Amino acid sequence: MNFLAYFSWGLITSAVIHMSFGEMYTSLLNVKQAINVERKLVNYLGTYIDYELERLEDIKRFYAKVSDLHSKVYNGPATAMANPLVAFTLIKRLQSEWLNLVYSNEASENTQALRSGYEGEEARLPKLEDVQGAAKGLMRLQDVYALQVGSLAKGRFQRVTDGSPIDVYMPAVSIPLSGDDCFLVGKVAYEQEDYYHSVQWLEESVRLFRGTGGEWSPENEGTLEDALDHLAFSHFKTGNVSSALSLSQELLHRDPMNGRVLQNVEKYEKLLVDSPPLLISGSGLRRPNSTYLRTRNTYERLCQTQGSQPKQYENPRLSCDYFTNGSPGLLLQPIRREVLSLQPYVVLYHNFVTDTEAKDIKLSAQPGLRRSVVASGEKQETADYRISKSAWLKGSAHTIVGQLDQRISLLTGLNVHPPYGEYLQVVNYGIGGHYEPHFDHATSASSPLFKLKTGNRAATFMIYLSSVEAGGSTAFIYANFSIPVVENAAIFWWNLHRNGQGDGDTLHAGCPVLVGDKWVANKWIHEHGQEFQRRCSLNPEE
Repeated sequence: MNFLAYFSWGLITSAVIHMSFGEMYTSLLNVKQAINVERKLVNYLGTYIDYELERLEDIKRFYAKVSDLHSKVYNGPATAMANPLVAFTLIKRLQSEWLNLVYSNEASENTQALRSGYEGEEARLPKLEDVQGAAKGLMRLQDVYALQVGSLAKGRFQRVTDGSPIDVYMPAVSIPLSGDDCFLVGKVAYEQEDYYHSVQWLEESVRLFRGTGGEWSPENEGTLEDALDHLAFSHFKTGNVSSALSLSQELLHRDPMNGRVLQNVEKYEKLLVDSPPLLISGSGLRRPNSTYLRTRNTYERLCQTQGSQPKQYENPRLSCDYFTNGSPGLLLQPIRREVLSLQPYVVLYHNFVTDTEAKDIKLSAQPGLRRSVVASGEKQETADYRISKSAWLKGSAHTIVGQLDQRISLLTGLNVHPPYGEYLQVVNYGIGGHYEPHFDHATSASSPLFKLKTGNRAATFMIYLSSVEAGGSTAFIYANFSIPVVENAAIFWWNLHRNGQGDGDTLHAGCPVLVGDKWVANKWIHEHGQEFQRRCSLNPEE
């Protein structure tokens, strides 16, 4: 029985309709679902190997039989060939058995079955944009948490402090990266003309490829020659001509007939003669600009250190208590409240949801998860500075949402039901998932938020539906503090002053998730409907 017949039967008995996992890298849920896809591919490959081994055993048996005849019969007395049975089997074997063996379709049928299995899962496989997005996620983590590429390649998360490597996080499970893995990350940066990252990742790729003697593996996309080629040009673009020349000479030694590389060597040699190098290796590397360049240092410091957290003894108004908001519905079950900041006013409510409620919310959101968008003028679009997937849950369709709305209303005293409160947005972050510094409230009169005709977003109520191992804090940039992920807790803050103007101190960001699966739920509460819940002040500046 060959693999093709086995696979065809398997398709009939296990046919299912597969959903497409577009932009897989933007949601860790989709990444986890990809494990099941690869598990199927592993099973197909295992079956293919079994049938190929069976086929090779047949070939080895034929080889042993014929070799035995040549050593024992045909090399014996000449009278052996006078035996008509011996002569017949020789003629028959040469006329048909060798033909059947050499032109057997079994090998191609096994290969075709393996390919069919792969193609059957193709709709659920990552696309090129997923690989590129995952690579960008690694570079983002490298930057925000000041991680060393060499350590990442070893499966560790380390930064250099005072000249010594310090573990940022020690993962329970980790795997090292290969030379080809590092080459792909470097190539993604290279194709974006981001030579700051391409140099670091390609240098690591070259080191790892050299460690294996430059041997090529069939699953690899790149080779040592490819890595040398890309790294040499990356160094050239950063002004490091000496390194570009050295690497190109090594590449030319491995590929002497490469005319393009020979021209590059001559070009670099001429440049070094005409203009002696002023740069030493690596000194020309400069991080590329970003959309949040003005606040980048503060943002990254807060993500790394959790900021300058306010201390209770420094301000007695920052306190912890059991809070009821004067509501009869909370008298028997008050919420543990922690006041984190007075300007802006930010409060953390511990154990706002139970484990079961958090699980129900995540399960309800999974079918509707789509790439998260940001406001762009009057439209909404995806952006690299927000990497996640989100879904909107209506209270009418999900009982748990109605229960949460009621609980939020009791705690805040606000009218949170639509249209005065938006539907519950559930977010799952992806590889290096983050949301760069932004305001929740609209800062432009053309914002799509105003299409609801209920005013601006007056307040934010954000629920942490999961824990993470490292990273993922919520950083308030101008207020100079950040809040780590606290499972099942919720954060509340005012986006607007009482006079309706936006509070600039609420500029905040979702730090990249270093390790873990981060889920949050957002409830945005609008101005309209709160006229008697949050009254205007007599002071127009307040």
